[in-house]
Amino acid sequence: MSGLTHFDGKGDAHMVDVSDKAVTSRIATAEGWVKMARETYEIIRDNRAKKGDVLGVARLAGIMGAKQCSTLIPLCHPLPITKVSVELTPDETLPGVRIEATVKTTGQTGVEMEALTAVNVAALTVYDMSKAVDKAMEIGGIRVILKDGGKSGRYEAK
Repeated sequence: MSGLTHFDGKGDAHMVDVSDKAVTSRIATAEGWVKMARETYEIIRDNRAKKGDVLGVARLAGIMGAKQCSTLIPLCHPLPITKVSVELTPDETLPGVRIEATVKTTGQTGVEMEALTAVNVAALTVYDMSKAVDKAMEIGGIRVILKDGGKSGRYEAK
């Protein structure tokens, strides 16, 4: 399992020991989207969903998701998150909603998983709140677009 840090020399999964890593400022941004029927897009854009403010609830859900990452992903470290922002932007060209989440901390490991979890939970919430009118929605494009801090330095998606 060379190169995969969550496996030991025997190939068993383990939590990475970060105790010797420097405490640095860390940031990660992830993105994704929810594609949907034009009618569903218009309902969300115009805030006419029967369940309420889809984008507002999804934003809060994404923030909560980032804070729960270590309870959902078995080998993630619990981190003292210092900031989470989740932006949901209606996009007529999809049609659907684009999601971007940024997470910050000061610690010994990065927050990529927290940003990815925030996007996923926000997208799932958009689906949950809108599935009564559109069960064919598609979630996708979820990826890290920025990571900075720590030994490996800065990464920006192309």
